Amino acid sequence: MKIRLAYGKTGLEITMPDEWDVTVVEPKFVPGLPDPQAAMKRALRAPIESSPLGDLVKPDDKVAIIFSDITRPTPNHVILPPILAELSHIPRENITLFNALGTHRPNTETELRDMLGHELVDGYRIVQNDAFDTSTQIHLGVSSQGHEVWVNREMVECDVRILTGFIEPHFFAGFSGGGKALMPGMAGQTTVLGNHDARLIGDPNATWGIREGNPVWEEIQEVAHQLNPDFLLNVTLNKEKQITGVYAGDLDAAHAAGCAFVKETAMVPVPHPFDIVVTTNSGYPLDLNLYQAVKGMSAAAQVVRPGGAIVIAADCWDGIPDHGLYGQLLREADSPQSLLDTIHTPGFLKQDQWQAQIQAQIQLKADVYVYTENLTNEQIEMALLNPSPGVEETVRGLLAEMGSDARICVLPEGPQTIPYVQA
Repeated sequence: MKIRLAYGKTGLEITMPDEWDVTVVEPKFVPGLPDPQAAMKRALRAPIESSPLGDLVKPDDKVAIIFSDITRPTPNHVILPPILAELSHIPRENITLFNALGTHRPNTETELRDMLGHELVDGYRIVQNDAFDTSTQIHLGVSSQGHEVWVNREMVECDVRILTGFIEPHFFAGFSGGGKALMPGMAGQTTVLGNHDARLIGDPNATWGIREGNPVWEEIQEVAHQLNPDFLLNVTLNKEKQITGVYAGDLDAAHAAGCAFVKETAMVPVPHPFDIVVTTNSGYPLDLNLYQAVKGMSAAAQVVRPGGAIVIAADCWDGIPDHGLYGQLLREADSPQSLLDTIHTPGFLKQDQWQAQIQAQIQLKADVYVYTENLTNEQIEMALLNPSPGVEETVRGLLAEMGSDARICVLPEGPQTIPYVQA
């Protein structure tokens, strides 16, 4: 059986012999919309539980449009122009495009041009959120979880806030999109660290596909509502990165509609756990580094048996990465358990600890092997993971240990598919 894995920009083809017990799990394929521009125009003019976008904005309003950074496959170059077309009565100097970086690194000019197109980069002012510069932030109080709320000051000072994004299952916030454009997207580091602390991340409801009862998602919603966004435009995508749905209007209602669609198409039941799960991080741009690849590991962890193995193929062209403390936290730990012990130490709170915490939790359940052409074996081992010389070779070695009747699951699209064991 030949299977094409989503890997980097080119993909990775693997071969699984017919005698192996292999189950391939993919999201239900939904064709792309025949005319996404027309669909967005309709959604903006007849939104969900909201007035049309053009009617919400007065000519003298200062407008903030928040868009996703390079770590998301959001087709910003496709979804921003229809929004701007509806705002043609607003002077360009009154509109600012805000890059919702959260605590990610700034995007380069080349990346911005690839994401937005030359016309938008040259025609509009762009502000990239700097979570680490408190002089750019304003304090909005304390959340019900007890966390300080700091967000981008210039965005708060705008009269209108328009959120954009892409909805997919999220490994600890339930789903992406919605209020995540504001928090963590436009938040300060202190606020992100609070929302991603060991207590909230360790909650059993902080996982794929759960919103209500998920403390991470509920705090995101709380902060988002505090900022009173005026309009949301989110899209859903298929594995070819084509737009399959447009959800515009009220933050809660539009996002809920998009999440319901994603849950139906991307969350797939399986009859039993598997001994080995082969996964990816959905290819470019999601598999740009090892930090992001934890999401693909987490998707696989939903259906691997305790004591089993996960094999992930991720391009990692951006390395571990060097920015942030994820790599440092891993290098300083002796084992996944010691890493968790450190993170759960009272008062411990560091940048990127959430990603390291989730990785360690997965590793207590299963061994994790990483195939990539852009990290050395030493780098992978320093990250407490096992290098894979090749996906098929690693699986063959695991079968030699577990027995030829071991059950294998393959997630070619990684976290675009969230499998779960059906009760």
